Formats: sequence, structure tokens, C-alpha cells
Amino acid sequence: MLRRTYLKLMSTLVVGALVPFSAAFADMPATVDGPVTISFYNYNLASASAGADATKELLAAFKQKFPNITVETIAVPSNEIMSRVQADIVAGQQPDVAQLVFRDLIYIASDLGANALEDMVSPQELKDHLSGMIPQGLELGKVDGKTYGLAYTFSTPILYYNADLFRQAGLDPDSPPKTWDDVKKAGDAIKQKTGKNGFFPGAYGPADGTFVYQAIVMSNGGKVRQGNTLTFADGDAADAVKMLRDMVDSGAHARIDVASPADTMASGNLGMFLYTSALYASLKKSAAGKFDLRVAAMPSFGDKPTAPTNSGSALFVFSKDPVKQRASYELLKFLTSKEAYTIITSKIGYLPLRLDIVDDPKYLGEWVKQNPMIRPNLEQLNRLTPNIAFPGPNYRQAENMMMDSVRQAVFGSGDPIATLKTAEQAAQDLMP
Repeated sequence: MLRRTYLKLMSTLVVGALVPFSAAFADMPATVDGPVTISFYNYNLASASAGADATKELLAAFKQKFPNITVETIAVPSNEIMSRVQADIVAGQQPDVAQLVFRDLIYIASDLGANALEDMVSPQELKDHLSGMIPQGLELGKVDGKTYGLAYTFSTPILYYNADLFRQAGLDPDSPPKTWDDVKKAGDAIKQKTGKNGFFPGAYGPADGTFVYQAIVMSNGGKVRQGNTLTFADGDAADAVKMLRDMVDSGAHARIDVASPADTMASGNLGMFLYTSALYASLKKSAAGKFDLRVAAMPSFGDKPTAPTNSGSALFVFSKDPVKQRASYELLKFLTSKEAYTIITSKIGYLPLRLDIVDDPKYLGEWVKQNPMIRPNLEQLNRLTPNIAFPGPNYRQAENMMMDSVRQAVFGSGDPIATLKTAEQAAQDLMP
């Protein structure tokens, strides 16, 4: 199906700059025997966080291992990198490798001509490399049974909390909130007894994507779409948003700039923050000597098991030249190796997708002993639920309409479910 879609697009003017499809899967050589240069579009490098330093360290180690391969990096912020890749392809500047988020997976596979690894790499070589990686993570990058995105930097939502604010509010920091009712009680207490902000999820800002929002919705049994029918205003999905609105109305959920909760948490002025573990290293550094930062699993709706979704990114190969494909695949293999995940987890905070390194003293063993707060994030992998990407050429517009309505439902004054329903009906017209 994807191949037909791609060939159809190849006949259009928009993607006319792409190289012929037949060249995409020519035989890839087994090794890189001469100098070759590949491009790597990366959003960690565009950040001011630990992600940039760790990525530079990874690329330096790759260069030592593969001196024939030069990686030219293109650093683009995460909320702009998809547009940059798309624009460069249209301009005839074919990317070789790109770090892109899962929400764009269907579009990348069907419209941008990313290579399926199964079409580029021999079955045995691919099997050898993927052996030991978390199957739930590998499934996230598949479309129609083929791997277009290889899971790379990866996390589930975790609850950061300020243990000092818990104590000041008369709460037990050794017993963090387990349910949303617990979060509301703790948020109310922090607000009333300390004057600080109680709770805020990283679910509404321009760079947050939808993974925290979808994790909350799916933990209540809802989904944002079923097939091509949008369902984010229906039943359990809408009730999850209403729960957030009720916390805003009570004061347990802060009213702060949707782009600033990480800064508010880092300054010690937010009691609880639900977000990716990718911020762990930065928040730990900010909290050092100032407040007691701790981490817990994401809260549940009563006895319902949580359904944590994935944040982070996958690596996509766009190379059409066989030698560049080999060089690109070597980069993918290195960046998802045991050595790389030791750096990614210990220096950034993302999950290691190879769990056999967690307690291995050669890799993460000593670090995990000193940083046991990674454990709640690892445990949540058992209930990992894929973040749902939207299909069709208007997928971003439909998704934006959904998130605009969620912000309005949570922070507005009107009926939250009616707000979601109006947006759902309008966005449905954009679905294929």
C-alpha cells in the first residue's frame, strides 16, 4: 500500500525532486570501503539541554569506530524538524538520516519516501541487530509490518515531584500520588499551604506533542481515534480531559504558561510535573542543593492500569545511494547499540531500549544503582501503549485542532465536553 502511495506521489510536482523509487533499494554493500559523507538531521543537537552534549559524544565515538564515514549534522528544533526535512526533500536536498518523532510516522512512510529497513537490510543482519531490543519499542516504528522508524530516544511519562513542597504541605514524600484523586488532593494541599503551584502536565505546550495527553486519555480507556474516525470527544477520552479541568477549577492544577512548566518545576515552584524522563538530567542539575527532586510512575484512574505512551524519536533512513545507505545503517546500528544506550540513559535520561544493560556493570549497572529513579520509567514499559499517529495529508491540522480544543476545554470557562465535540466534528472533515 505504501509503495503505491509513494509511486503515486512520485508522479506529482511536489515530490518531483525525489530520486526514482527504483534506486532506493539497490543492493547495499556489506561495508563502507571508502570515504563517504552522510547528513544527519537531529533535534537533540538544537537543544540547550544534556541531549546536545550526549549526541556530540555519541557522534565522536561513531567517528572513531568508522573513520571512513563523515556525519554532517543539521540541528533543527523538534517542533520544526519535520518541516525542514520536508522542505529539503522538495528542494532536492535528500537527507540521509533523520531523528523524527513518532507522531509523523505514517506521513514519513507513505509520503516522504523513508526506507523500510526490511527493504534495505538483509533479514539476518537486521535480526541480529534488533535482537535484545524491546519488542514494544520496535513495533512503534512499523507501518504495514515494516520498520520505517527505528526507536531511538525513548521515554514514557513520569511524575516528577518536589519532596520539600510535599513536606511543607503536610504530605508524605515517601508516599507519592498513585491515582489522579491523589494528585488532586496533593495539588490542593500544596496550593493552599505553600502558595506554590500544585500540578501541571507537559501536555499543552507547542513542543509537547500529544504523548502525555494521549497517555492520560488511554489510561482512562479512551482513544483519540478509531481507524479514520476521531474519538477524542467521546466517553472516557472526554472524561479524562474533564478530570484535568476539574483540577484547574479546584486550584490543584496550575494556571501557568503552557510552555513553561519545566522551568517552573526547575525553579522549585511546582509540586508535581508529568513529563518525559528526557528532562531528568536537567531537572536533577537544577534541583541540586535547592530542593529534593523525586520521581514516581504516572498516576492511574482508580484501579485502572495506566497506559503510558511513548515520547521521543525514531531514526529514519532516506538515502537512495547504496553506499550512503550502508553508512546510514551503520549509524543507526551504533546509535541503538549497548554502548550508545549507556550514554543516552546516563547522560540524558531516556530509556535504554536494551534492558540487558540495566544491571550490567559494564554498561548501566553502577549508574542505575546511583540513580534508582529510572526504575518507575522502566517498569512502565510493561504497559507501553503506542502513541496514536494521525493519517492523511492533513494529519497535522487535525491534530492541532484536537490539541487546541483540549487547551480550551482545560483552561476555558465553557463546557469542556461540548468544546471537544465541536472540534472533533470540524477536524473529522480533515481525515482521509
